[in-house]
Amino acid sequence: MAEPAAGRAARSPGSRALYAISVAAELTGTGQQNIRLYETRGLLTPSRTAGGTRQYSDDDIAVLLRIGELLEQGLNLAGVAKVLELEATNLQLHRDLKRARSRPQ
Repeated sequence: MAEPAAGRAARSPGSRALYAISVAAELTGTGQQNIRLYETRGLLTPSRTAGGTRQYSDDDIAVLLRIGELLEQGLNLAGVAKVLELEATNLQLHRDLKRARSRPQ
């Protein structure tokens, strides 16, 4: 699985922390305890304020929604973690291929 925190170094528009956990829970229909569990399991890594409060980005919300979809399909959290990892790897491979194809030969 790709490290969401590593993606924040570039600060893409979707990675800007905007939401408190209560708002993230409301937006995704997921309980706050479940969101904390997903973080503990390494499925997402929200930003933190200086005081330690979790702050969720649009990217984090998308991950939470994807986790919900995968759970609805019957996967357990280990399966969800593997799918997220494979999807991130696939996305990176597509980016690498696109970059390689755009280079002059």
